[in-house]
Amino acid sequence: MALFRIDHSSRSVGVNLPLNLILPNADVLQEKALSSFNILFLLHGLSDDASAWQRYTNIETLARNHNLVVVMPSAGRSFYADMDNGQAYFSYLTKELPDYLSRLFRLDFAREKMLVAGLSMGGYGAFKLAFLRPNMFRAACSLSGAFLTEIFTRLPQTEGEKKIAHEFDLVFGGLDKLPGSSNDPAVWLRRAALEPSGLPRLHMACGLDDDLLAVNRGFYQAASALGLDLTYVEAAGGHEWLFWGEHLKRWLEQVL
Repeated sequence: MALFRIDHSSRSVGVNLPLNLILPNADVLQEKALSSFNILFLLHGLSDDASAWQRYTNIETLARNHNLVVVMPSAGRSFYADMDNGQAYFSYLTKELPDYLSRLFRLDFAREKMLVAGLSMGGYGAFKLAFLRPNMFRAACSLSGAFLTEIFTRLPQTEGEKKIAHEFDLVFGGLDKLPGSSNDPAVWLRRAALEPSGLPRLHMACGLDDDLLAVNRGFYQAASALGLDLTYVEAAGGHEWLFWGEHLKRWLEQVL
């Protein structure tokens, strides 16, 4: 496979962004057009960047085995939101980036070719894209998803919670604006319940020793109560790359 890093200027975000891609080698493209490949948007967590999946997993091997183009964007600590400061990461991922890559590489972003997955903050982001843009993806996978719940909107107590609360103020324009907004997972679920047949194929997994286990269980239970079709897996492991790499592999084997 060929590995690319592109540093490009984003209109939506207003800064230069690094973008990592995995594309097939030239010999493969002699037999199969690039526009025929499935495309995986692979999202990083809160403390990572576009390079993380390449550095810590066997994603290149998975891309080769499954004839995948893998797109790994950088989104800082944005929770993949159109932030209150004007940096529009959600718009970047759903509008600007597909348009840019289709022009640059002639990629085909038809829904039947599109997958999205991510870990932690990226797991939240993967489901945000899947629920809010269901016509864009045919399948989505959240690994140890950092789903925003009341824990992020209650009055912060510790210094760590106060730091996070301040950061979330900058992202969402105030924590009081989060509940009921498009960044609230409860809103995604309620909207999806009105037209569940239009959703992508949904999968989530979380480790039994993960600090986000209760949050993931809560999301799954809320989705199930609304009658949404969502596969949920719990297995040995924590908030760690060994778990995420293995369960990304399992998911790709299922959907491809």
